[in-house]
Amino acid sequence: MTTPALELRHYGHDDLSEIRQVLIDVHADVHADRMADDEFRRKFPWFVDHWGGNPGFSCVIAYDGDEVAGFAYGAPGAEGREWWREHLDPAPEKARTFHFSELMVREQWRKTGAAERLHRALMDARDDDLAALLVDVTHPKVQSLYESWGYRKIGEDQPFPDSPVYAVMLVDLPLP
Repeated sequence: MTTPALELRHYGHDDLSEIRQVLIDVHADVHADRMADDEFRRKFPWFVDHWGGNPGFSCVIAYDGDEVAGFAYGAPGAEGREWWREHLDPAPEKARTFHFSELMVREQWRKTGAAERLHRALMDARDDDLAALLVDVTHPKVQSLYESWGYRKIGEDQPFPDSPVYAVMLVDLPLP
């Protein structure tokens, strides 16, 4: 498939009220087949508010004309509360961590490079030392994609009783 001419727009904490529904709508579209029977996925608006409530919240939304192709977002962690450190012994001295929370690309734009462009645009705007993310362990292709972008699996975690088990992944910033 050819790479679409996407316009990548950056947003921050102060823009949440403007983009909140866009994020929720894309999530509902991407997970339409699983929303009815997956209580954890239905909590997505809470996660948008949680991450968006962080003053360092950063989001990139990809537009193909007037249509939203996908988005990526996250926020910096509080120093001294790097939840991923428990998975490494010894943990790296670097501490400033960007928690990469979500990357979603709608079906029409998958396998076009849109996901990598969103990821790169979000990470290139960061001045943190590291980025951490979680990937559902039942999605090995997604984990492999992140590994191809430089992430390494450092452990597994189930952060909520109703959440999937996730691979904990970490990458040094800036990206190569």
